[in-house]
Amino acid sequence: MNIDSIKSAYRRYARVYDALFGPIFHPARKLIVQSLNTRPGDRVLEVGVGTGLSLPLYPSHARVVGIDISAEMLEKARQRVRDRDLTQVEAVIEMDAEHMQFPDDSFDKVVAMYVVSVVPDPARLVDEMRRVCKPGGEIYIVNHFRSRHPLIGASEELMSPLSKLAGFRPDLDLDQFLETTQLNVVEACRANLFGYWKVLRCRNGVKEPMVA
Repeated sequence: MNIDSIKSAYRRYARVYDALFGPIFHPARKLIVQSLNTRPGDRVLEVGVGTGLSLPLYPSHARVVGIDISAEMLEKARQRVRDRDLTQVEAVIEMDAEHMQFPDDSFDKVVAMYVVSVVPDPARLVDEMRRVCKPGGEIYIVNHFRSRHPLIGASEELMSPLSKLAGFRPDLDLDQFLETTQLNVVEACRANLFGYWKVLRCRNGVKEPMVA
């Protein structure tokens, strides 16, 4: 995975992304936004906002910034903000999530939906999410991780060479991801069709026992 291959893949996806991935990914989007319990004035950063499918779900009292590396996906997001008059959206910005241009401690909550298996360096992404999130703030991640089922896991590994073409890594291992990033996961649950995706709620800089 590299930036050029990611941009190329999502340039192809931009026109059809909502139809292909909108309904199947919607339950986890809705779950995360509801779980944020956003208070008036809270600033939320959504990393990898894509076409902005989640933006209408945020409450009107939130202050939401979305970033993405794909200009074509972002144009769809900006059109959604205009068409839906989403006043809770502060900005939608083209930006590399591994090198964010925000000051430290800029956001109360940081969300990454279906992103960690897309970026070249997931650990670098998490480091940046931590940096821009306030101490004690929350980081939410939803993503597919390599299946524990031997046959499914093996098939995902076989698909790995196609990552550049597909635009995502199908065999990202959860245990390795958590060991590398040292995220403070306080709650984890399954979401979407067949529970194939994992939702992680993490506390930034605060150790708490995890609730499975």
